[in-house]
Amino acid sequence: MMRASLLCVGLFVAAANLTFAQSLPPPAEPTSAPRGWQSLSPEQQRLLKNYQDTWNSLPAERQQALVGGSQRWLSMTPDQRAGAQQRFSQWRTMPPEQRQQLRQRWQQFKSLPPEQQQRVRESFQRFRRMPPEQRQELRRQWRQMSPEQRRNALQRPAAPRPHLR
Repeated sequence: MMRASLLCVGLFVAAANLTFAQSLPPPAEPTSAPRGWQSLSPEQQRLLKNYQDTWNSLPAERQQALVGGSQRWLSMTPDQRAGAQQRFSQWRTMPPEQRQQLRQRWQQFKSLPPEQQQRVRESFQRFRRMPPEQRQELRRQWRQMSPEQRRNALQRPAAPRPHLR
C-alpha cells in the first residue's frame, strides 16, 4: 500500500486531471485546412468570440485546438465546467516553471503503457480517498526522499492488495 501511495504522490499532479480527461469525448480529428468563422456553431462562436477578429489569421492547428476545446466545453455538465474553471484558474496562477514541470509529468504519464496508466489512475483514486492527514504524511515522506529513493519507489511494483468487500 505504501509503495502504491508513493507512486501516486510522485505522479499526483500528472494524474490530477485524469478524472476530468476521462469524462471528455475524444478530441476532433485534426485537419490541416483552416476553418472559416462561419463554420462554427453559434455556441462555439460565443465561446470563441475573443478570436473572431483574428480567426482567419490563426494557424489551422490553433483553430482546430480551439474548436476541439469549445466542443469539449459544450459537452460538459455544469459541475464539470465548474471544475474545469477552477483548474484553469489554478493553472493561470502557476509560475511558468511549474507549468513546464506539469507538462513534462503529463507527457511522462502519457508515455506509460495503458496498463501502467490504469494502475496510476487507481493509485490516485485510492490517494484521494485517504484521510487528509494520511495524504499529508505521504507527501511529507515523498519530499524527504532523495531522488534515488523516489526512483526506486516508483520502479518497484506495488504489492497486491486484497479486495475488501
